[in-house]
Amino acid sequence: MWEQAKSLLLGLLKLIHNGITGIGLGSNFAWGLAIIILTLLVRAAMHPLTQKQMVSMQKMQKLQPMLKVLQDKYGDDKEALNREMAALYKEHKVNPASGCLPLLIQLPIFILLYGVLYDLTKTEAFTNVTFLGVNLGGSVLTTMADALNLVDEAGVRIPNEQLGFVMVFFSSFTNLGLLFSNLSMWIFNFILLILIAYLTWYQQHISSAGNPQMAMMNWFMPLFLTFICFGLPGGVLLYWGVSSLMGIIHQVRVSRKTKLEMSEKPVLYQEKPKKNN
Repeated sequence: MWEQAKSLLLGLLKLIHNGITGIGLGSNFAWGLAIIILTLLVRAAMHPLTQKQMVSMQKMQKLQPMLKVLQDKYGDDKEALNREMAALYKEHKVNPASGCLPLLIQLPIFILLYGVLYDLTKTEAFTNVTFLGVNLGGSVLTTMADALNLVDEAGVRIPNEQLGFVMVFFSSFTNLGLLFSNLSMWIFNFILLILIAYLTWYQQHISSAGNPQMAMMNWFMPLFLTFICFGLPGGVLLYWGVSSLMGIIHQVRVSRKTKLEMSEKPVLYQEKPKKNN
């Protein structure tokens, strides 16, 4: 079933590509545009689930101060605490579990799209295909290796599978002149990577606003994903960047809406209750 789903999604991507080339645009540009359009279509199809997930997460975040008050007041009475928390959730129409199920449904679909693009960028169809300067079939590592003309002791080009982060960056620092003389071969993939890192940081930032416990995660996740993305083809990075941008736009809209809805707190929770001695 998984392979059938991948074939269906791949067929849709090729259909979009053929439609774009049919109106006179070049095949290289059409591949990049097709990836963007397919990403938008998938996100549009997932919008109801994403909307439900984000609204639930935002409302849960807004309720944290009220929950803290209840925990302080009923910390020694678990039954009363659970009863009051359930009443608070009911009052604000929040289901704590509702943010998890949509995510579990979305995740396989986005992994599926990622798999389709990853497989496609490894085919001859994506050999030297570029979109706005981004090499769709090459990663930051492989494009930098091409710029450096990395070869083994026999003078044979090192296969992409054997390229490592340490190998490429050590060679870069020892051959900066060659690297920058071939700047156009890798710089656009690198810029796209940095853009994705920033979008990831910003999305984490707005998701955890007001939560100091998440401050470290805000920096760890962008750095971790940046390291992972060094070896991903440009076509996958393009999908990831567009998807992240759409996610941020959606999240900002939801945040503004829920902020208005949650702006008025019930009188009961405006002040922290005094503890009995």
